[in-house]
Amino acid sequence: MIGRLVKFILVIVVLGAIGIAGYALVGDLSPPATQNAQPIFLEDG
Repeated sequence: MIGRLVKFILVIVVLGAIGIAGYALVGDLSPPATQNAQPIFLEDG
């Protein structure tokens, strides 16, 4: 009984690790590129 439980937990951990690795490799995790322009006003003197 304990052996089956350990095997089941091990399978779940392995599948979770494969899922996370697959998402990191295939999923687009980079933020969208946007240009932020902001005018700067400098006072003379």
